[in-house]
Amino acid sequence: MDKISILYICGIYNFLFAIFHMFFWKIFNWKKDLKKNSIANQAIMQILNIRLIYIFLLMAFVYIFYPEQLMETRIGNILLIGFSGFWIGRTIEQFIFLKVKSKMANALTVIFIIGIIIHLTPLILE
Repeated sequence: MDKISILYICGIYNFLFAIFHMFFWKIFNWKKDLKKNSIANQAIMQILNIRLIYIFLLMAFVYIFYPEQLMETRIGNILLIGFSGFWIGRTIEQFIFLKVKSKMANALTVIFIIGIIIHLTPLILE
């Protein structure tokens, strides 16, 4: 598979995570569950999730509409490294903060590791 195709896959991967995060209010029953937190923490959780959706959409946009620039320019390479770092960090944080032992948590960890691999692949392919 060529680098450009892998970059499109990265774009789709990030787009799907944006959609997944759009459903957090329903999946995690935030309307009820967040009420257990202070008003500030309720707001912070929701604001952070909305900002994360924005980042995923931005990443998807760059991967899908500017794959050549990602591969051929210095700023593109920096973005590739940064986007890869995002998924590496997210995977590490999964082990530090989410101490839940469930099939869903394990599945997400595998999905994050796949994300690391697909995001790093264009950087290491010759």
